[in-house]
Formats: sequence, C-alpha cells, structure tokens
Amino acid sequence: MSKLTMKEVALHAGVALSSVSRVLNGHDDVSEKMRQKVLNTCDELGYEPNLLASSLRSGTTRTVGFLISAISNPLYGGIAWGAERTLDLSGYAMILANSASDPQRDIEMIRLLKQRRVDGLILTVADDQSSDIYNELTKIQVPIVLIDREVTRMPELSAILSDHASGMKIAVEHLIKINHKKIALICGPESLRANRERLSGLREAFNSTGTKYDNSLYHQVKYSPEEGECITNSLLERSEPPTAIICGGNLLLLGVLRALKQKNLKVGEDISVISCDEVPLTELHTPAISVIARDTSKIGESAASLLVNQMNAKNPTSRIIELPTVFHIRDSIKSLSH
Repeated sequence: MSKLTMKEVALHAGVALSSVSRVLNGHDDVSEKMRQKVLNTCDELGYEPNLLASSLRSGTTRTVGFLISAISNPLYGGIAWGAERTLDLSGYAMILANSASDPQRDIEMIRLLKQRRVDGLILTVADDQSSDIYNELTKIQVPIVLIDREVTRMPELSAILSDHASGMKIAVEHLIKINHKKIALICGPESLRANRERLSGLREAFNSTGTKYDNSLYHQVKYSPEEGECITNSLLERSEPPTAIICGGNLLLLGVLRALKQKNLKVGEDISVISCDEVPLTELHTPAISVIARDTSKIGESAASLLVNQMNAKNPTSRIIELPTVFHIRDSIKSLSH
C-alpha cells in the first residue's frame, strides 16, 4: 500500500490541507475541535508524519542534544529525566550523548549532535576550562544551556548552576562545631566549576570560624571509585589521619567506603563521612550518609525550560540561574570530644 499523504488525510477529514499542516506542526491558531478531528483521522488512517520532510520545510528538527559527562554516574539520571519530561511537554525529543568524562570525546559528541541538526544543546562537558571546548562552542549556531559549567571566555552562555559553595560551607561549619579539625576533601579536578566552588566553600568555613585548614587534606582526583579508594588509603596511613572525609561526588564515595571497610573502620563511629549529591547509596547505607544535596530533577527541568525559551524567542537573551544546595545531617557524622 502506498504511503499516505497529508492531502489524503485532509480529504478524509473534510478539511483544508493547510489545516492538517497547522495541526501536525503544532501551530497555535487551530481550534481544539479542528485539532481533534485531524488527529482522530490520522489515527483512523494510520497516518505517520514524515519528520524528515517536515524538518526540511521548517528548518527545525524538534530535537535537543543533551551531552552528559558520565552516564555511569546516577546523578545524571535525575537530571536527564527532568530535562526529557520538560522537553516532551514542549514537543521536543531528546538525544542523549555520553563523553565518559573525556574532553576529546566531548568535542566528538558535540560534532555528532550538530550533524543531527538538533535545535539546541544542553551540555555538561568534562572540562569547562578547555581551550578546545571553547573553540568548539564558538562554532555552534544553536542555543546552548550549560549545566553546572562555566566557560569563563564565553560569559554570554546560559547556564543552570548549583550553589555548591554555600552547601559545603554549612557542612564544614557543622563539622568544626562538633570539634572536627582534620577534615579531608576529596574532589574531582578544579577544571570543573563544582569542584572550584566546593573548595571555596570549605576554605570560607575555616576562615569564618578562625580555624586553620591543613591543605594537605585536600585532594583532586578523577571521578572514579578506584581513585576514591586509593586516596582514602593514603589519607588513613598518615600519622594523623582525618577524622572526617567529604566526598565531592558519589563515585568517589564508593571508593571511600571500600577503603574504610578494608580498614575495618565504621562510618559514624571511627570516622565521619559526608558526600555530595543524593543517590540511593547515601540513603540506604548503614548508617545513612550525610549529604550536600541538590534537586536533580529541578536542574534538568530548569535547563530544558531555559533552552526551550531560547529556541523559540525572536531575540533570545542569556540567563544564569543558580539553584540551592541543602545539607542533610545523618548518622554518618560523629561529634568529637574536646
């Protein structure tokens, strides 16, 4: 059977071809009665719009590219879900790409998404200070929204940021208040905004309490359980090991917990542990892990809403939106005596 056309749908529905076109292309100037009549006819005939032909006519694909830096990180599940749900409600499909925290693969994936002719991009690149990333982003002609990234040479880019510094400051001030002084912070590389902000929050907490911080307790590593385990073992072998460890990511937390288990150290008794970002592990671990949390679904929803507005605005303007972090105190923290 030959493929149905919009003209045949119009004839069967008894409406103008232009009416069918407006309904299928999501125009606002269509009555609800007309919309339902056309859609019911499409269902009855089994008509499926030719998306390729439609995109060539309109110059849009109604798709958005979402590049994440690590698909193995459950943090991105909530963000991607929030973004996809919001995009779907706005009539856009989402293409998900993963760079595996490799800056070079970031560039490859961005180019691939451009070849797919996406109408906009949501990006969480692996290194927001990379000259190669900067050069690649300058070539993009569609709207971009960054998630928790800050390309300093392109301040005009829109972004959804998290207030990591405030959450970290509150957590560290709490540890200092209950007499922790040797606080280790294990973070990812400072080439990412989140880690720069977390270190800033830690230092601000020590400064505000008049306490001197031992910089040898701060470590930058790659985001992986193996790196978290290795650096934790190194910290525990010190003559004066830390009394508390803050993990700048849930993949690092896995490694920290492995190392503590191997040393037969009990979380919340022998050592205090705080992690960044709420994932099932932090809640289900015994004892539950204290976290500096953020609303991942809200991050994805905000990024998608901002991008949709920019894609549909005649004169889009850049926006920076900062969302809060909150500190959840649980049994993984122990108060020390003077």
